Amino acid sequence: MSTLEKIFAGKLLDVKAIKLQPEQPFTWASGWKSPFYCDNRKTLAYPALRTFVKLELSRIVAERYPEADAIAGVATGAIAQGALVADELGLPFAYVRPKPKDHGMGNQIEGDLTAGQKVVVVEDLISTGGSSLKAVAALRAHGVEVLGMVASYTYGFPVAEDAFREAGVELTTLTNYEAVVEVALSTGYIRPEHVELLHEWRRDPAHWNA
Repeated sequence: MSTLEKIFAGKLLDVKAIKLQPEQPFTWASGWKSPFYCDNRKTLAYPALRTFVKLELSRIVAERYPEADAIAGVATGAIAQGALVADELGLPFAYVRPKPKDHGMGNQIEGDLTAGQKVVVVEDLISTGGSSLKAVAALRAHGVEVLGMVASYTYGFPVAEDAFREAGVELTTLTNYEAVVEVALSTGYIRPEHVELLHEWRRDPAHWNA
């Protein structure tokens, strides 16, 4: 586990962008019960943390994908982060809607991407990977080459890892579930008896019984 992963995990816990409630689970939009909640949009409220995310995501893109022609954010959560990264790197920016608009031009991709461009996708959070990979599919259908995806955080669910592998999409994140649990335990945010409960949830979140 890298130092960056633990540093950023601590920052997310500090501003409550990630909350752990093993004894009072949240209900996700999917209906899943979860002891874990992540909202990386909160990082936008803190200038120093916002800059940290921008610079670290930009560094990954510059190091891994120096041939990138543009940045694409996944709506809505990663529009701001994607725009910040594109601005830092001096690249064009576009964002991808979950589905085409039902009015106007009917666009699903907002921006000015052209076929043949090499694009890096920016996402804020990876859970099952479904919405993220739908954005990749829309970009590929538009004729652009998706070099990879960068994101702030991933739960690392097996279903997501399988989906990214099958789609042929390389994913790099600033931090992850393991780092958050380690930092939360070391700082007293959670107790040792909570760790196995969290692991049980992560192994099969759709069927986890709170």
